[in-house]
Amino acid sequence: MKLREQNTALIIIDVQKGFNDEKYWGGNRNNQDAELKIAQLLEKWRALKLPVFHIVHSSVHPDSKLHESNPGFEIKNEVQPIEGEPVIVKNVNSAFIGTDLKERLDQQGINKLVLVGLTTNHCVSTTARMAGNLGFDAFVISDATATFDRIGINGEKFDSELIHQISLASLHNEFAQVITTEKVLDLV
Repeated sequence: MKLREQNTALIIIDVQKGFNDEKYWGGNRNNQDAELKIAQLLEKWRALKLPVFHIVHSSVHPDSKLHESNPGFEIKNEVQPIEGEPVIVKNVNSAFIGTDLKERLDQQGINKLVLVGLTTNHCVSTTARMAGNLGFDAFVISDATATFDRIGINGEKFDSELIHQISLASLHNEFAQVITTEKVLDLV
């Protein structure tokens, strides 16, 4: 059975202009085509009239690029919501905590989720883990997510692609199925 026949929701997580400042987030962002892939999925979901939810992070720290007073809070142009597509604002890593996302999904009878966005190791991963724990059948789209370099606890630098791959490996077949944009487009 195709995903389109199962009322599968596309959840777009934190695709906000504040992430354009790579240095602020650790530099060396991997997967520079993530927004392009997300836009492809969004176009398909809209064409099939499937549910789409936009998640935005509203940092409680006024100096954050993602604070609502900063232009970085805005959703990137490639994935701007259209009328009827809910925008859910969160203040923590999970799109389920402090929001009505689960209630909205339950009300619409949605139990399959396609998760995309920024960043792989933070809000995408946390949302995927909670989705799995809440009983949703989740897919994380590997080439429609991205992250940045990280500094370890001993000062060592970890490459963004390594962080990305480890994050995806930690989710795969435990909390979600990790697949590519091409694969999910075949399934929808």
